[in-house]
Amino acid sequence: MTCWYEGPLAAFGTGTTGVDAEKDRIVSAALIVQDTTGIRPRVRRWLVDPGVPVPPGATEAHGLTEDFLHRNGRWPAPVVEEVSRALAEQCKAGRPLVVMNAPFGLTLLDRELRRHRASSLCRRLENVSLCVLDPLVLDRHLDRYRKGGRDLTELCAQYAVGTDGVDGAPDVTDDELTEPAWSTWSALPPAPAGPSAPVAPAVLAAASALSALELVRAIGRRFAARMERLSPQELHTLQAVWHATQTRGPQAWFSRGAGEGASDPAWPLRPELPAAAV
Repeated sequence: MTCWYEGPLAAFGTGTTGVDAEKDRIVSAALIVQDTTGIRPRVRRWLVDPGVPVPPGATEAHGLTEDFLHRNGRWPAPVVEEVSRALAEQCKAGRPLVVMNAPFGLTLLDRELRRHRASSLCRRLENVSLCVLDPLVLDRHLDRYRKGGRDLTELCAQYAVGTDGVDGAPDVTDDELTEPAWSTWSALPPAPAGPSAPVAPAVLAAASALSALELVRAIGRRFAARMERLSPQELHTLQAVWHATQTRGPQAWFSRGAGEGASDPAWPLRPELPAAAV
């Protein structure tokens, strides 16, 4: 019998204007689907003109300049609608959804829906069963006393996951950037970031999502004796407990580099704050 970590998985990733899920904006998003290990995944990508300045630090992280997004990105409202519906379709199909640091990525999408569609992610997912696998939470629980950082690149190194997804990019055309559609992953050699070569950075959200997906598979294999006994839905429930414990326990001190919101016990989605997402 195939274990869940060798079976169908989807993964969601974003590029953003910063690390504040309440105030920052999505500039790129991607959804990866792989029905079994070892086959080429399918990928869907979106580029967004956020309508706000893109800080230089954000551009340095993902390579997307404000000018490039103005020229090639779409207005946020239809994009966040399409993204939320695409996630709901994966949940309806029964595929677990991999999201690295889910309280950031899913909360950010929720706030964008509230901001641009007067809706919420919970409303979009109310008729499906959400099952999230967060490699950050899984690793913190299963290898809680390991020293060192736990960002995506560091975890990929720890679990010997290839970084083609982080350093390279799927083959993509300009039409695919502006008109999202499913395509088959095809890795490219690493390309320089910046306005002179914007296409490769434009798909790094997909690259990061693929790396997170492969990371969950690697975590499952390393801790197979413990993971095989649990279903993805059981893991979803347990991760909420584990995350709350992690944010309140001493190991939170050793995970200070995990990013904004690391001390919030809510998982996988933070509740709306008063006057948030304005």
